[in-house]
Amino acid sequence: MRMRSIKNVCLQVGRSAGGFPVIGGSRWRRRRLLILCYHGISLEDEHVWDGSLYLSPALLADRLRLLKSLDAHVLPLTEAVERLYADDLPPRSVAITFDDGYHDFSERAFPLLADHGFPATVYLPTANCGREAPVFGPACSYILWRARGKSVSVPEIDKDALELRTAAGLKAAVKAVRAVARRDNLSLADKNALLRRLAAAVGVDYGRIADRRLLQIMNPSEVQRLSAEGVDFELHTHRHRTPLEYGAFKEEIETNRARLHEMIGRAAQHFCYPDGDYAPQFVPWLGELGVVSATTCDPGLATRATSPLMLPRFVDTSSASPSEFEGWICGAASFITPRRSYAHAVAAL
Repeated sequence: MRMRSIKNVCLQVGRSAGGFPVIGGSRWRRRRLLILCYHGISLEDEHVWDGSLYLSPALLADRLRLLKSLDAHVLPLTEAVERLYADDLPPRSVAITFDDGYHDFSERAFPLLADHGFPATVYLPTANCGREAPVFGPACSYILWRARGKSVSVPEIDKDALELRTAAGLKAAVKAVRAVARRDNLSLADKNALLRRLAAAVGVDYGRIADRRLLQIMNPSEVQRLSAEGVDFELHTHRHRTPLEYGAFKEEIETNRARLHEMIGRAAQHFCYPDGDYAPQFVPWLGELGVVSATTCDPGLATRATSPLMLPRFVDTSSASPSEFEGWICGAASFITPRRSYAHAVAAL
């Protein structure tokens, strides 16, 4: 059995035995914070393309209803972090975060959150904010997926035909497109032009992708409107990258913070590691740059003993079952989830 199947069986047994309410109502759970992580909510078929990155609107609605029915206390991130370290959390405390700031948050996620009165934080990289074009990396993968089942000649990318009939072939084709962009050191505008040519070569309607704003980052007016309506926008670096050299790292944070300030009128203080990647030196650097908290993609519940600059999250995906999601709300899932160690980063404090 796969690990996820084994976990689901364990969680279903625990739930049937009545263990979830006991753990969820315990003092142990009350002293822990669950931070949920999402990326995109589908405008069309993105959750079919990549269920690890996208949820359908119906699935997100189910998740939010479950949070409500289980009497989870969904807190704004700033309040949640403050109350965690003050040992003052309410029962079943949860904070909801979205990485990357895709347009679909505005169109799909926010109305569902607002219906329930749930606050949310969006970690926003700002380089693509306002560009009327999809983000290059996921967009090239999505375009090739839309052309799946074909064998297509695209000499600009590879002298051999792109084999899009298998998962391995699709993965290799995406890798080849990205390699061309790196080799030619393409600008954002040049990458967008490459996407147009790629889509035309494989028979995908790029105009529809652009018009529907699939895989696009929110524009400044959307950020301003949502901020005024209570959405918390925070740091995710300017270009969605974390350089290993301090000067470049500092520039990413400071540019990100300055661009956000222009849109929301305040200095962002919370951070999320792009792609969940971190290095030991990032922790002291973030402290020097005035960052209050930083979230990872490492699974777990945050406690007072957790470094505020290495907060774990549960990354919710289309493949997570209702039992697994409920198991994280009550805390039981944390007992049976393998942990990715971040001791090397904590040691840098």
